[in-house]
Amino acid sequence: MAKIILTNEVQGLGSAGDVVEVKNGYARNYLVPQGFAVNWTRGGQAQVDQLRKAREARAIASVEEAEALKQKLEAEKIRIYVKTGTGGRLFGSIRPANVADAVAEAGIGEVDKRKITVPSIKSTGDHKAVIHLHDGVDANVTLQVISAK
Repeated sequence: MAKIILTNEVQGLGSAGDVVEVKNGYARNYLVPQGFAVNWTRGGQAQVDQLRKAREARAIASVEEAEALKQKLEAEKIRIYVKTGTGGRLFGSIRPANVADAVAEAGIGEVDKRKITVPSIKSTGDHKAVIHLHDGVDANVTLQVISAK
Protein backbone atom coordinates (compact mmCIF):
# COMPACT_ATOMS: atom_id res chain seq x y z
CA MET A 1 0.00 0.00 0.00
CA ALA A 2 1.21 3.48 -0.90
CA LYS A 3 0.41 6.59 1.07
CA ILE A 4 -0.41 9.56 -1.19
CA ILE A 5 -1.73 13.11 -1.00
CA LEU A 6 -4.57 13.87 -3.41
CA THR A 7 -4.15 17.11 -5.37
CA ASN A 8 -7.55 16.85 -7.13
CA GLU A 9 -10.89 15.30 -6.28
CA VAL A 10 -10.96 11.61 -7.23
CA GLN A 11 -14.37 9.91 -7.39
CA GLY A 12 -14.71 7.29 -4.65
CA LEU A 13 -11.33 8.11 -3.10
CA GLY A 14 -11.42 11.62 -1.68
CA SER A 15 -10.93 15.29 -2.40
CA ALA A 16 -7.91 17.56 -2.70
CA GLY A 17 -5.76 17.59 0.41
CA ASP A 18 -6.77 14.16 1.69
CA VAL A 19 -4.07 11.68 2.65
CA VAL A 20 -5.12 8.19 1.56
CA GLU A 21 -3.62 4.75 1.14
CA VAL A 22 -4.03 3.00 -2.21
CA LYS A 23 -2.40 0.05 -3.92
CA ASN A 24 1.11 0.74 -5.20
CA GLY A 25 0.26 0.19 -8.87
CA TYR A 26 -2.76 2.49 -8.77
CA ALA A 27 -0.65 5.29 -7.31
CA ARG A 28 2.44 4.70 -9.47
CA ASN A 29 0.69 4.06 -12.80
CA TYR A 30 -2.37 6.31 -12.67
CA LEU A 31 -2.79 8.83 -9.85
CA VAL A 32 0.72 10.33 -9.78
CA PRO A 33 1.34 10.48 -13.59
CA GLN A 34 -2.11 12.02 -14.22
CA GLY A 35 -1.44 14.71 -11.60
CA PHE A 36 -4.24 13.60 -9.28
CA ALA A 37 -1.85 12.87 -6.41
CA VAL A 38 1.71 13.20 -5.11
CA ASN A 39 3.65 10.76 -2.99
CA TRP A 40 3.35 11.39 0.73
CA THR A 41 6.44 12.68 2.54
CA ARG A 42 6.96 14.09 5.99
CA GLY A 43 7.33 17.56 4.50
CA GLY A 44 4.17 17.05 2.48
CA GLN A 45 1.97 18.00 5.43
CA ALA A 46 2.48 21.71 4.61
CA GLN A 47 1.18 21.03 1.10
CA VAL A 48 -1.83 19.20 2.58
CA ASP A 49 -2.63 22.24 4.72
CA GLN A 50 -2.32 24.57 1.71
CA LEU A 51 -4.66 22.41 -0.40
CA ARG A 52 -7.25 22.30 2.39
CA LYS A 53 -7.18 26.09 2.77
CA ALA A 54 -7.68 26.53 -0.98
CA ARG A 55 -10.58 24.05 -0.98
CA GLU A 56 -12.26 25.81 1.94
CA ALA A 57 -11.87 29.19 0.25
CA ARG A 58 -13.58 27.88 -2.91
CA ALA A 59 -16.34 26.07 -1.04
CA ILE A 60 -19.51 27.87 -0.15
CA ALA A 61 -18.97 28.88 3.44
CA SER A 62 -22.25 28.04 5.09
CA VAL A 63 -25.54 26.26 4.64
CA GLU A 64 -27.36 29.62 4.72
CA GLU A 65 -25.37 30.90 1.72
CA ALA A 66 -26.00 27.63 -0.11
CA GLU A 67 -29.74 27.88 0.56
CA ALA A 68 -29.81 31.48 -0.71
CA LEU A 69 -27.97 30.47 -3.90
CA LYS A 70 -30.33 27.52 -4.30
CA GLN A 71 -33.34 29.88 -4.18
CA LYS A 72 -31.78 32.09 -6.87
CA LEU A 73 -30.92 29.13 -9.11
CA GLU A 74 -34.34 27.52 -8.86
CA ALA A 75 -36.22 30.82 -9.33
CA GLU A 76 -35.17 31.39 -12.92
CA LYS A 77 -34.28 29.40 -16.01
CA ILE A 78 -30.64 29.19 -17.00
CA ARG A 79 -30.35 30.07 -20.69
CA ILE A 80 -27.71 28.28 -22.77
CA TYR A 81 -27.18 29.28 -26.40
CA VAL A 82 -25.79 26.54 -28.67
CA LYS A 83 -25.32 25.80 -32.35
CA THR A 84 -28.02 23.53 -33.70
CA GLY A 85 -28.89 21.74 -36.89
CA THR A 86 -32.27 21.07 -38.44
CA GLY A 87 -35.04 20.17 -36.03
CA GLY A 88 -33.29 21.74 -33.04
CA ARG A 89 -30.68 18.98 -32.66
CA LEU A 90 -27.44 20.06 -31.03
CA PHE A 91 -23.96 19.70 -32.47
CA GLY A 92 -22.51 17.86 -29.48
CA SER A 93 -24.18 18.06 -26.08
CA ILE A 94 -24.51 20.29 -23.02
CA ARG A 95 -21.66 19.80 -20.54
CA PRO A 96 -21.35 20.88 -16.88
CA ALA A 97 -18.87 23.62 -17.91
CA ASN A 98 -21.54 25.10 -20.22
CA VAL A 99 -23.98 25.24 -17.30
CA ALA A 100 -21.41 26.85 -14.97
CA ASP A 101 -20.62 29.50 -17.60
CA ALA A 102 -24.33 30.21 -18.18
CA VAL A 103 -24.94 30.63 -14.43
CA ALA A 104 -22.03 33.09 -14.20
CA GLU A 105 -23.23 35.03 -17.28
CA ALA A 106 -26.74 35.29 -15.79
CA GLY A 107 -25.23 37.02 -12.75
CA ILE A 108 -26.62 34.45 -10.30
CA GLY A 109 -23.29 33.39 -8.84
CA GLU A 110 -20.32 31.10 -9.27
CA VAL A 111 -20.75 27.31 -9.17
CA ASP A 112 -18.13 24.59 -9.49
CA LYS A 113 -18.54 22.67 -12.74
CA ARG A 114 -17.47 19.47 -10.98
CA LYS A 115 -20.58 19.69 -8.77
CA ILE A 116 -23.06 19.83 -11.68
CA THR A 117 -24.95 16.76 -12.91
CA VAL A 118 -26.36 17.20 -16.41
CA PRO A 119 -28.39 14.52 -18.21
CA SER A 120 -27.67 13.80 -21.86
CA ILE A 121 -29.10 16.83 -23.68
CA LYS A 122 -29.14 16.63 -27.47
CA SER A 123 -31.98 19.02 -28.42
CA THR A 124 -33.30 22.50 -27.68
CA GLY A 125 -35.98 23.09 -25.07
CA ASP A 126 -36.25 22.93 -21.28
CA HIS A 127 -34.20 20.33 -19.40
CA LYS A 128 -33.43 19.64 -15.73
CA ALA A 129 -30.01 19.55 -14.05
CA VAL A 130 -28.80 19.21 -10.45
CA ILE A 131 -26.15 21.42 -8.84
CA HIS A 132 -24.64 20.21 -5.55
CA LEU A 133 -23.99 23.34 -3.49
CA HIS A 134 -23.26 22.03 0.01
CA ASP A 135 -23.73 18.86 2.01
CA GLY A 136 -27.48 18.21 1.84
CA VAL A 137 -28.19 21.24 -0.38
CA ASP A 138 -28.86 20.44 -4.04
CA ALA A 139 -30.48 22.87 -6.48
CA ASN A 140 -32.74 21.45 -9.19
CA VAL A 141 -32.37 23.94 -12.03
CA THR A 142 -34.17 24.33 -15.33
CA LEU A 143 -31.90 24.72 -18.35
CA GLN A 144 -33.40 26.50 -21.32
CA VAL A 145 -31.40 25.36 -24.35
CA ILE A 146 -31.78 27.90 -27.15
CA SER A 147 -30.51 27.81 -30.72
CA ALA A 148 -27.83 30.44 -31.38
CA LYS A 149 -28.30 32.38 -34.58
